[in-house]
Amino acid sequence: MEFKDYYDILGVDTNADKSAIKKAYRRLARKFHPDVSTEKDAENNFKEVSEAYEVLGNDERRTEYDELRKYGRKGESFTPPPGWKGHTQGDFDTRNGDFSDFFANLFGGGFAERSRSSRGFDSSEDFYSSRGQDIEIDLPVFLEETMRDDRKTIEYRLPKYEAQGPAKEIRKTLKVKIPKGVQDGERIRLKGQGGPGFGQGADGDLYLRIKLVPHPLFDAVGHDLHLTLPIAPWEAALGISVVVPTLDSKINLTIPPQSQTGQRLRVKNNGLYSRTGKGDLYVILKVVMPEKMDGQTKQLWQQLQQQVKFDPRHDLGSQT
Repeated sequence: MEFKDYYDILGVDTNADKSAIKKAYRRLARKFHPDVSTEKDAENNFKEVSEAYEVLGNDERRTEYDELRKYGRKGESFTPPPGWKGHTQGDFDTRNGDFSDFFANLFGGGFAERSRSSRGFDSSEDFYSSRGQDIEIDLPVFLEETMRDDRKTIEYRLPKYEAQGPAKEIRKTLKVKIPKGVQDGERIRLKGQGGPGFGQGADGDLYLRIKLVPHPLFDAVGHDLHLTLPIAPWEAALGISVVVPTLDSKINLTIPPQSQTGQRLRVKNNGLYSRTGKGDLYVILKVVMPEKMDGQTKQLWQQLQQQVKFDPRHDLGSQT
């Protein structure tokens, strides 16, 4: 199998922190999302980016991958070192085409073992009447798409069995309705759209596992949205009215005087939809300094320092 350099795929350094990895994934996921991208080979690029984030965005899988990376190089044939056994194998259905052979062999073992034990032909089974296999696939969804009932075209593979066992895969395309308000990790069942049954056995079901694509501005926390809003020191001190984006519009938000970094301002009913209503938007303030300071500006800060008797660390002194 070919070695995959996930750091190269996301365009990040090997010492990149989780924030940088998440930011890179957000940018590339939106760039290559098959529903909106005009890039060449967008679907395959999107799968590569998602696979890379599946590994590097998880601390345990990343640690394991970093150890394996010592033995492989991008684009070259790769075999795990003797005695290597993965510890982060998860419940991944690696046959649906969303994962490369490299990922499937290293992190998909949990499914492979389960498949051999529970899907083989058993003499106790009625071969001529057996229910088809259930299939589960990830479905990437933008936050904006959760604000409305949406229809998406999906494509997946199904195993086709013959008397001697699995013979080949068949490709299937469906246009499915994604209800407004779906959440990350939610499963949507499509009855009878899974693997074909044998004889009089019913077809299996297809389960769509919703996977919200990270947004460049908003973090989804349940049905609420969090937005970090940079403000200048004087805006925090004096207060200001600013225009703030939401998922589907813009609003005017009043920043009260003497605001602090980390302070949260709640904007009701501007979050994500749920089955019973709508969540809230929380605007989290972050005081930022100007990047450059000339001599006159520095004098003004020094003047302010002399006039305002303020010790931001007075509580620290009382604890010692």
